[in-house]
Amino acid sequence: MADTSPRTGSPASQDTDLIIIGGGPAGCAAARMAAGVGMRSVLVEPDTLCRNLYRIGALNNALGGHTSGPALADAITAELKSTELCRLELGRRVVELRAEDDHVAVTLETGTLLTAPYAVVATGVGPLQPRDVSWITAPSGLTLSPLWQANTDDAEGRTLLILGGDRPIGTFLRAHPTTDTRLLVAYPEADAYKIEEIRDDPRVTLLPVEHLILAPSEGGAVTADAVSQHGARHMVTADAAYLSIGNAPAVPPGDFVRGADGYCPPTDQHSRVIVAGDLRSARFQRIMTALGSGSEAALHAYYAARDLPISN
Repeated sequence: MADTSPRTGSPASQDTDLIIIGGGPAGCAAARMAAGVGMRSVLVEPDTLCRNLYRIGALNNALGGHTSGPALADAITAELKSTELCRLELGRRVVELRAEDDHVAVTLETGTLLTAPYAVVATGVGPLQPRDVSWITAPSGLTLSPLWQANTDDAEGRTLLILGGDRPIGTFLRAHPTTDTRLLVAYPEADAYKIEEIRDDPRVTLLPVEHLILAPSEGGAVTADAVSQHGARHMVTADAAYLSIGNAPAVPPGDFVRGADGYCPPTDQHSRVIVAGDLRSARFQRIMTALGSGSEAALHAYYAARDLPISN
């Protein structure tokens, strides 16, 4: 459990009722819910609101009739910017969060110090790189883009090597239904259950592997020595390589308790730090669960600030 012992330095008056770190679906939902119960909030986001949503071409699990990430992102952003009780700090990065006995102190890269009784942290995740998984050997320092960042021009008439079988592959295929591309999906046994939704797409060739040795070539092309789960080896060539091997939690510096997997279990955190969205666990990385957990986090802060019981 996080250290909840008393500390000194509590400000005489605090800047807001709630500090929200992260401007994705979970953070935006927290700000909207906070305003709905009369709480002032400051939302800190180093980029634009719902940045990653704008890169998702197709949705199949969102309410409101939104079938693309940009449409949902526009709706969320418009609602949040009209929320008078929420102050936006866009283009600002958190460099430290400290949880004191009676407040939370958040320092921005500009040196600004924000204080509030509670903080909702919804900084999400970032893509794992080849160096982060044991089944891929790649040149030192190699960094690849996740598949969901690829557009039609990146894929049209090209063969793409996809590292990992994570679910964004299905999203990519739905977003580009008429794109003439070939996806070579190399995945370990642990990802076998994830590839069912793409198995029957004629543009996909599945490559179950035990190990993959990646060798980039000129012009972005790649070759790979693929070792199958039965020990057979063969060479794979592609015009480019993209990632679909999962994500790693993007935890800001400060008073957080991280599990063995790097995520921040909500029940292990300081009582004034409420974790929401994808930062909680790898199991719940869906847009709808992020929206729900952000709303719940704001309500948690509302009830806690008033010493009201929080039902499980």
